[in-house]
Amino acid sequence: MKIALIQQAASEDKSANMNRGLQAASEAATMGAELICFAELAFEPFYPQRPAEGKVAELAEPIPGPTTDVFSDLARDLSVAMVLNLFERDGDQCFDTSPVLDTDGRLLGRTRMVHITDYPCFHEKGYYSPGDKGARVFETKVGRIGVSICYDRHYPEYMRALALNGAEVVVVPQAGAIGEWPDGLYEAEMRVSAFQNGYFTALCNRVGKEECLEFAGESFVCAPDGRVHARAGSRTEEILYADLDLEQVSTSHAQQLFLRDRRPELYSDWLGH
Repeated sequence: MKIALIQQAASEDKSANMNRGLQAASEAATMGAELICFAELAFEPFYPQRPAEGKVAELAEPIPGPTTDVFSDLARDLSVAMVLNLFERDGDQCFDTSPVLDTDGRLLGRTRMVHITDYPCFHEKGYYSPGDKGARVFETKVGRIGVSICYDRHYPEYMRALALNGAEVVVVPQAGAIGEWPDGLYEAEMRVSAFQNGYFTALCNRVGKEECLEFAGESFVCAPDGRVHARAGSRTEEILYADLDLEQVSTSHAQQLFLRDRRPELYSDWLGH
């Protein structure tokens, strides 16, 4: 599988951001990409930089809706699978959501961010309800895709659940700022997740200076052996490509040893509540 991570900045003009995303996806497809992924809130400003005020739901959109309709048509025309990330409105609630589109343009489903944080410049509790879709894995024409949205990547339970549900590739739509992760720890976390769970991790980050954050870029892909397989630049707008040999999933230490030798009957007593 050839994957493309679209690392781009977002302005206040959502329509212009979407058009740039559509152009980038078309370019990636001409380069042979089969799975195209976007960063967190790729087509709009990162709203949680400031505390929520007023009717923030008016910033969100339904899924399916205008954005997924446009990208579904493109996915079908290009015969590619896609992972997007949108500010979703569903009834009285809003979510940080990644729709997953198959190569025929079908909306296979949605992953919603489960764990919601709140600290300076990441005031997410005022915008998002906790996700209620679980750790789904989507059977696309190009492979079994799981999604871990931004903050969810910090939770080993969530990352393991994706492995148990059969993920071959875990896409991580991210809004990570410059200086947010010290001494390579951010990268190490994804390498360890890939190694312990026996899948590829593909983190797609925003880039660009916004209201109180400058997003770092530095998107990267890790293989099931825990090694970094491909890496994008810092503060650059670019498309990161990586060729993934999915055979490495079944031959990984995790698939052959770690998952086989689990003792789940013991864990609930150890963990408590």
